[in-house]
Amino acid sequence: MNDLGGDTHHHRIHRRRRLRRHGRRAYIRSVYLLPSLATLGNAVCGFGAMYVAAFDLTNVGEDPWAKMFLANKFFAAAYLIILAMVFDALDGRLARFARHTTDFGGQLDSLADVVSFGAAPAFIALQVFKLHGPDVPFSISRLIWATAAIYFSCAAIRLARFNVSNEHGEQHHFSFLGLPSPGAAAAVIGFILMQQDLHQLAATSGYRAFGVLSNITVCILPMVVLVTGLLMVSNIRYPHLVNRYLRGKKSFGRLILILAILMALVFQHRYVLGLGALFYALYGPAHYALARMKRREPASGRAVLQT
Repeated sequence: MNDLGGDTHHHRIHRRRRLRRHGRRAYIRSVYLLPSLATLGNAVCGFGAMYVAAFDLTNVGEDPWAKMFLANKFFAAAYLIILAMVFDALDGRLARFARHTTDFGGQLDSLADVVSFGAAPAFIALQVFKLHGPDVPFSISRLIWATAAIYFSCAAIRLARFNVSNEHGEQHHFSFLGLPSPGAAAAVIGFILMQQDLHQLAATSGYRAFGVLSNITVCILPMVVLVTGLLMVSNIRYPHLVNRYLRGKKSFGRLILILAILMALVFQHRYVLGLGALFYALYGPAHYALARMKRREPASGRAVLQT
């Protein structure tokens, strides 16, 4: 009897341990699933942004939500791209939280980024120019389409290059070679948000200056698309803002600066996002040019001394 009771007790303990191990494995599998779901959320937001940007009266019917999207379709499309950026930031964090970064996750992330930060911003920019831009000759309209195609191609090349050179680990992500695709998308989408806000202000306030500024931003938009596209495949280094400037101990002055930027985002997020993303995109070539000039100055000084 004692032997039988001991065997039963041992079997019960073994069964409990097995259930605990199974539960832990099920939890880990669910955590591994979350990064992929976040990545797919990124891709779905990009796809949805293109769908909303192409809205017209045939899509509306009697649906009040569809009518609201039609009236503000470029705002909605831009915010969907911003939501895609949130998902893009989450998937990496979730993978590192689960301590399970895989090549599959990296490939899926790049495929989603091609949709959300490659195809979608270029398509939305074309739709904005088509609706709000000036009447241009057919040859110019094809040229504007070509700038969007170049942007999309550069995004695909940039992400393919990232895939083959990417190394896992936070220590390898303090800078990027070429403008990151979310940064390029933020510059294009932020510029579109500013243009749409100016267009809305011109319609509601009646001030002609807002309409003039809106028309100017529409005309500049193809150049923004082209430049940010080419910067993605450049050899210019860009800092990782979060890993380099926001992590670890920082000075009190930097804390005040971050708070000021956050407050500005609350009150005028469209202009802060648009101008901030453009500044980040142009920071790379400006910093590169200054570094080249500094390297030339000592060389020219030595040449003068030798003569």
